[in-house]
Amino acid sequence: MVVACGGAPHVPNLPNAVNSTTLGIGDLLEIRIVGARMSEGKELPSEYKVAPDGTVNLPFIGPTPIVGLEPNEVEKVVQAKLVEGEFYTHPQVSVVVRTYFSKRVSITGQVKKPDSYPIETGMGLRKLISLAGGFTDIASEGNIIIQRKAKNGKLVVDYVDYSDIRSGRIGDVVLQAGDYVEVKKSPI
Repeated sequence: MVVACGGAPHVPNLPNAVNSTTLGIGDLLEIRIVGARMSEGKELPSEYKVAPDGTVNLPFIGPTPIVGLEPNEVEKVVQAKLVEGEFYTHPQVSVVVRTYFSKRVSITGQVKKPDSYPIETGMGLRKLISLAGGFTDIASEGNIIIQRKAKNGKLVVDYVDYSDIRSGRIGDVVLQAGDYVEVKKSPI
């Protein structure tokens, strides 16, 4: 791939990043039941991790399947189970996702720690490269390949010159779960 010098910066032509908020295995979330207490008057646990079977084990109602649900749908499921079990008449439940471990972005090639990393809302290429420990000495910062699956299932591939992001000539490239980033080796 040839990158032009001195001209207008290349802005990657990728589909807009889609922020998926459905829950998956390994996601860490906070579920609060307002006013709920254990028998000794202690607060109920509020942090939960989605188990490999797709459930969270909640006080009073036990294992509850939540994989594939949105946080607001989990609130409704928990509320309904609390009412069905006659634990509460009008429970107030809130769900906040702390970390989406099920949603990841991968980076390979000439970075110090190539791996798959959990994605955060609005996370860009700068943050991913930082998580990956930065570039190796033989990285071609001008030749970073990004692969993204579009809504129609088609794979879209483009490149970015990192110096254009660093200098502010173009904005950071916002990533989405499933993106694959490869930092190519410098030809020299």
